[in-house]
Amino acid sequence: MTTRNGAPSLRCASPQDLAQLLELYTHLNADNRPPIDEHLASLWREILDDPNHHVIVLEESGVLVSTCVLLIVPNLTRSQRPYALIENVVTRADCRKRGYATAVLDFARGIARERGCYKIMLMTGCKDEATLRFYEKAGYNRKDKTAFIQWLEL
Repeated sequence: MTTRNGAPSLRCASPQDLAQLLELYTHLNADNRPPIDEHLASLWREILDDPNHHVIVLEESGVLVSTCVLLIVPNLTRSQRPYALIENVVTRADCRKRGYATAVLDFARGIARERGCYKIMLMTGCKDEATLRFYEKAGYNRKDKTAFIQWLEL
């Protein structure tokens, strides 16, 4: 799917989006642009083939400008309703404050609802109060749960 007249379009990523997606991720982590080799291409195919893994992109004038990842997790509790996780929310630095991240998060919520999820969880490492308020405005709260993370070394 491409944009018409430069208007933004929302969609799930396609095989040809890998290079642009990796460039977009540099706006999240500047050092996170691996070379596209056979291992990375194989991982990309695995992600795209997984029905529970959704890479949502917003494209404007042929350029990916915002994205997030939505993972649907099957679940044995809550009447066996799945839950969802959001990760890697990023918008190009020169395209922020235009509602693009809100749009990708709304698109993700729509997929989660279609799949019957009972909740979506999102964690951020950002401590900037404006970013935290942005997530609250998008419908997330920081009161119900406490998040912990454990980094695993290779």
